Order: sequence, then C-alpha cells, then structure tokens
Amino acid sequence: MRPALPVPPPTEPTPPIWEQVLAGLVVVMLTQALIGPVFAPTQEETPILRLVWLPVYAVIAGLILYRLPAMIRAWPVWIMLGVLVLHAFASKWWSIDPEVTQRRVIAMAISSAFAVYLGVAFRGAHLPRLLMLCGLAMGLGSLVMVAVNPTIGIHQAENAGLWRGLWYEKNQMGLVMSAAAVAAAACLASGDPRRLLPAITLVVATALVLATQSKTSLLCLILGTGAIGGLWAMQRGGAAFSIVALWFGVVISAVAGYVFITDPETVLVALGKDPSLTGRTDIWAALMRDVAERPWTGFGYSAYWGEDSVPAEFIRLETQWPVPSAHNGWIDLLIQLGWPGAILTGGVVLLALIVTLFRIAGAGAREGYWGVGYLAVFLLLSLSESVLLSHANLPWTLLLAILARALAAEPDPVRAPLARPVRGAYQTAPRIAAHSGHARLRRPVPVR
Repeated sequence: MRPALPVPPPTEPTPPIWEQVLAGLVVVMLTQALIGPVFAPTQEETPILRLVWLPVYAVIAGLILYRLPAMIRAWPVWIMLGVLVLHAFASKWWSIDPEVTQRRVIAMAISSAFAVYLGVAFRGAHLPRLLMLCGLAMGLGSLVMVAVNPTIGIHQAENAGLWRGLWYEKNQMGLVMSAAAVAAAACLASGDPRRLLPAITLVVATALVLATQSKTSLLCLILGTGAIGGLWAMQRGGAAFSIVALWFGVVISAVAGYVFITDPETVLVALGKDPSLTGRTDIWAALMRDVAERPWTGFGYSAYWGEDSVPAEFIRLETQWPVPSAHNGWIDLLIQLGWPGAILTGGVVLLALIVTLFRIAGAGAREGYWGVGYLAVFLLLSLSESVLLSHANLPWTLLLAILARALAAEPDPVRAPLARPVRGAYQTAPRIAAHSGHARLRRPVPVR
C-alpha cells in the first residue's frame, strides 16, 4: 500500500501588485524617510508637509474601501481603537494646545485605520515580506544618499560622521533598519523559497545599523532576529530541543533581569552607555513631576512638546538642551493623557502580546514568527522612544496590525491542490465490504 499524499499547508492569498505598491508607499511615508528632511529640514510641522499627507490619506481610504468586508471582520480592534481615539480627542478640552491635539488625533485615527488594513489584507508571510521590500528600498536609497549627497546622508555637526541616510538623525534610520532586518529574518524562517532578497536585506540593514552606531537599534536588531531564530530552531529541533532551549532562555532572562535591577550602572557601562542614558534620566525625573500635577488628565494629546509649550520650556531650561520628546513611550503617554491613557494603551499592547503568543504554533509559524520578533523589539523600543499611540509612526502602526491580524475573523485558508492521479493507475486504498458476516478485500479498481 502506498503512503497517503501529505496535505499541503494552508496559504494566504497574495495581494495584487498594485495593492502592494500603494501599501508600501504608505509604509515608507510613516517612517518619514526623505520627505521630512526635504520639506521640514528643521523638524517642524509646516503647511507643505500637511499638504503632502493629503494624497496619502486618500490612498489609505481607497485601500480600506477595497478591503471593506475584511475590515468589518476586525470589529474587535475597531472597538478598542475607538476607545483610544475618543479618549485622545476628549483631551482637547483640557489640552494646553487644543488645535494641535485635534489635528493630530485625526491623523492618529487615520494611521490606525491603515494599521487595521495592513493586518487584515497582508496575512501570513505577506506582511513581513512587504516590510522587508520597503526596508530594502529605503536601505539602498540611504546608501545612494550617503554617496551622492553626504550633507543629508551623514551627520555634519552633532554626531558628525555617523550615517542617517534618508532621515533626520541616525536613531531613526537605525530603528527602521532594525525592523527591516527582523522582517527579513521572518521571511527566511517562513519557508518561502525566495531567499535572495531577504538575505540581501538582512545584510544591508545590519550594515546600516552598524553605521549609525546606535546601540538601541543594534540591540533591537539582535533581540528581534534572535527571537525569530530561536523559535525557528525550536520548531526544527523537536520537543526535547524545545524544552532545553526554553529552559535556558528563561534562566538567562532571569539572570539578566536580576543583574540589571540590582546593578544597572554596570550593565549600561558594559553596553557603552553612561548611567544617565545620555541625560534621559534627568528628563524622566523632571517629567514625572509634571505628571504628578495632572495624573488623571495629562496636558493633552501631542500638545506637551510644542514650541510654545510653557511646561516643556521649563524642562528644556532645566536639562540645558532642546528636548524634543520624553525618550520613553510610557512617560510620554503619561504626560499627554495621564494614567487612564497609559492604562488603556498598555492593555492594547498586552493583548497584542498574548494573542501573538497563542498563535505561535499555527499562523505564527507560517509568517516566520515575525509577530513575536517584532513585539520583542517594540517593547524594548517603548522604553527609549516615544512610539506609543503615535499619530504618524511605523512602530505603533505595526503593533496595531499584529493585533488586527490576530483578532479579525480569518477566512478559510487556501490549500494547494493535490497532484492528480495518473490515468490508468490503480487506487492504493483497499475497499472493504461486508460479506457473509465478515469483511473481505476487493480487487483494486483501475481509475478511468
């Protein structure tokens, strides 16, 4: 008897090329690559920059309408986003800059809707592959910018000699390239036979992260790709290897956490950081005093760091440098929306982590464990950058996309067709019939 043919794994339908191109353009815009240094070289919000975003919003609306049935299936995510958006919008009534709050809440709502679209339209390995292709394009563009126009591609004054590519500063390029490296690693682990472009992307992204000398970006790259590589190895190594690897991972994490909690200065010095994290601890201490003044309301969504903000001016005078943000996502959220906003956002992040972990064995394996790898990067990033509940920010968009793809009702997966039997071959499964109180085998019947 011949063995039964294996059942092919389910695959997600590939979005059409035009849709991938439009979605990729929006992803690039959310990274603020090139457009920021060109239209707003001083990092200030200008009328031209607002006009540039109008056609992007039109593209987002068109993509959402094209996938409207799938968007409706993601109704649990819409409810959570509605709560967050309404709370941020309500903050304009006590905001220190109501106009900015209202305008940026609208932008946040639109980018959040695009995040849901990404989650439901690009399922399985299609989303990390889209991110990988966008990252490769921006990485190659950064190399061209460094070679052709080094005054933009390389820092000239502060951080002189360090690469920044298509962005305002080196940390932006480092974080985008670390996300591209994680997406490339997921494409390699997903089983997709197309491995050349992911390998090239991983090399280019790693080289650019090293060129920025951003230790946070390098740590994100190592953490994200390491998580994907570890899960891939556990899948291929069997149950015994998985148990041993999980045990070692838990022990190492516990030891590292204990060392960092008991002696953080030693860890930071070993990583090449000063104990004050380049003055960030001074910023955090000053901001927490302002949080104590408005613990339940905050100062209004995206209003605290305006040029005319009096509280922010006191922080800048105290720290003796033009602080642009809190350099900590959670503290920045507290200063904007108070404890209610931080708790609501934290619940969304926690839910995204839980549902992603529950999907590791199924959909997580098909996407190359991208969700787990990216969430590890996002959690680390939220401790050093203002990436939570952002109005135009790729990290927050990708977190919502992960949540949407996990909570949206999935259509029936598509399976590859089985090979048709050869004409004239005999069926291999025996046919059993009852005869005279007992079963007997019939002769094989030729397939006609």
